[in-house]
Amino acid sequence: MDPDWLPFHPNPSKPAFKVPAGAVDAHCHVFGPAAQFPFAPERKYTPCDASKEQLFALRDFLGFERNVIVQATCHGTDNRALVDALEHSQGRARGVASVSRGVTDAELQALHAAGVRGTRFNFVRRLVDFTPREVLAEIAGRIAPLGWHVVVYFEAQDLPELWDFFTALPTTVVVDHMGRPDVGKPVDGDEFGLFMRLMREHENIWSKVSCPERLSLSGPPAYA
Repeated sequence: MDPDWLPFHPNPSKPAFKVPAGAVDAHCHVFGPAAQFPFAPERKYTPCDASKEQLFALRDFLGFERNVIVQATCHGTDNRALVDALEHSQGRARGVASVSRGVTDAELQALHAAGVRGTRFNFVRRLVDFTPREVLAEIAGRIAPLGWHVVVYFEAQDLPELWDFFTALPTTVVVDHMGRPDVGKPVDGDEFGLFMRLMREHENIWSKVSCPERLSLSGPPAYA
């Protein structure tokens, strides 16, 4: 585990807010366990282990009915930990995988059978190496017939150069973490305004309201 990694809280408090019946945790990960599902050699970070059992226990503790488990970048395109979690979820989870250009049709079908319903394109430079847009477009074209969506992870300042690519994708597009806005800038400023325009003008583009703690300027414990 990286020395600056912030592990999950071992004894979280129960929220005062009760989520509605049927609520879904739309973005969560499993990490390893590394002894069973090793992290990718090319990873940019090394987290603590976070098993499927711990994830499902947290889901139940928080009152959610289901999970959307997203392939973590530290696992690269090795989706075994994700698939293992889906197969042990008793039908209460779906997955978003990471796949390469070389993925076979049989592998896509196996992921679909396990419960995968999307693939993730990561554009955050500190987390992944660059992948040519034409490769990602080819992958999007191959997963579209399966009815999958594309999850895109980027930071707000990069949206102008990614706009044409996102709006040309042939699938439903789901934006991770509200497009990672810089909360030090005004809500009515150009960056967040462009993000709002992206969703307003394209009915196939949606956003997850997720991970607000990552946008904090102060970090824990206040997360201001």
